[in-house]
Amino acid sequence: MLNDAEKENLRKQLEGELVTPGDAAYDEARRIFNVMIDRHPAAIVRCAAASDVVAAVQFAREHDLRVSIKGAGHNVSGNAICDNGVMIDNSRLKGIQIDAKSRVAKAQPGLTLGDFDKATTAQGFYTTMGVVSKTGIAGLTLGGGLGWLMGKYGLACDNLIGAEVVTSEGKVVRASETENADLLWGLRGGGGNFGVVTQFEYRLHPVEPMTGGLVLHSAERARDVLRLYREKTTKYPDELTMVAAMQNLPDGTPVCGIALGYSGDPVAGGKHLQPIRTFGPPIADLVATVPYLQQQSMLDEAYPSGLYYYWKASMMDTLSDAAIDVLMEYFQTRPSPLTQMFIEHIHGAASRVPVTATAFAHRNEQFNFSILGIWREAKETEANLAWLQECWRELRPHLAPRAYVNYLSQEGAERVREAYGPNYDRLVALKNKYDPKNFFRLNQNIRPTTSKAVPPN
Repeated sequence: MLNDAEKENLRKQLEGELVTPGDAAYDEARRIFNVMIDRHPAAIVRCAAASDVVAAVQFAREHDLRVSIKGAGHNVSGNAICDNGVMIDNSRLKGIQIDAKSRVAKAQPGLTLGDFDKATTAQGFYTTMGVVSKTGIAGLTLGGGLGWLMGKYGLACDNLIGAEVVTSEGKVVRASETENADLLWGLRGGGGNFGVVTQFEYRLHPVEPMTGGLVLHSAERARDVLRLYREKTTKYPDELTMVAAMQNLPDGTPVCGIALGYSGDPVAGGKHLQPIRTFGPPIADLVATVPYLQQQSMLDEAYPSGLYYYWKASMMDTLSDAAIDVLMEYFQTRPSPLTQMFIEHIHGAASRVPVTATAFAHRNEQFNFSILGIWREAKETEANLAWLQECWRELRPHLAPRAYVNYLSQEGAERVREAYGPNYDRLVALKNKYDPKNFFRLNQNIRPTTSKAVPPN
């Protein structure tokens, strides 16, 4: 607990708001979308300017307090919140500047994908930004950023061309191709390990027509649908991105579906989508020419705030028949009807970047498989976690020893190594340079090798 003098000292330095235990806003301020995470910071700094981030970092350093960083608070691991430390809440930093001539957007870290996309598309531009519009741009970008445009324009981090960062010393530095280029390399997939980003600078692309939506089949046909997905992902163009999922509809009907988005000429897109839309036939074909904002938000309802979330995820080199058999078996025994199985395909421009060009290392064409455990009540936690672990043990032989850092829960150092693969040692060296004491450690932590480094937990 901070004493009154300490709180008053910090409050005087802020343009924004300081919230501490006992304040009326405290419980609301410390919540994120995953209610499985229940932590109690000593202080929550609701930043109104980048200078507030600097003040919060310096205060935490002076008082030897741990720090957590919140953007939109949508990451399942819950690293946005800390116990007994300083939570830097950037969710109110929502400024964005768009230079149409240079096709560049400068965006603050509190923006969600929906906020960002609404601003850029209003001026005729977009860039790769995830698949759920309530996600924050900060965490998404720093972890890589898979999205509907990744086949054509690469990941969100591939379109990051600059950033302003508050370091562990409380200094503001710029990262670009010409200034602190090593730091920019680390921000392109290395998570929040190197500082607090207070401004992201993105490359933009002219908006093109979008053909997207869902093709749904009964869950009994999942084996055939997933085989179709496997086949079509070997043949489709960069403009098309597809996601396969097994889940329940809002009315409780279990389905296996393919969500898709094609950016470009609708006639050409229609030809590529026709075999997918006519296969079966499906029980529902919800594909149409849609505004990009609609495409970006079509999966939002599947991930409401206020539920219990626990995810397991790994890359897959191939979607084998044996893996499909395991998915079908365990989908039928889910303790919670809200739980989903989700497969994304990394391809096109995202798969043609050299492995060492960015911190995000998973650059060959592959699948990203996830079990999204979701349930409503605390009393259901034990049964759901037991099912998740059992399903994961059965799937493990079919998975690659690689992970997408944005989908990790709290799973330990070895899984963090799997997330960064061949780039891990270079990231450790970067951590040694920019955060040698591991001040920023409430993340999927890359621990420095210096003797004074603080353990992640």
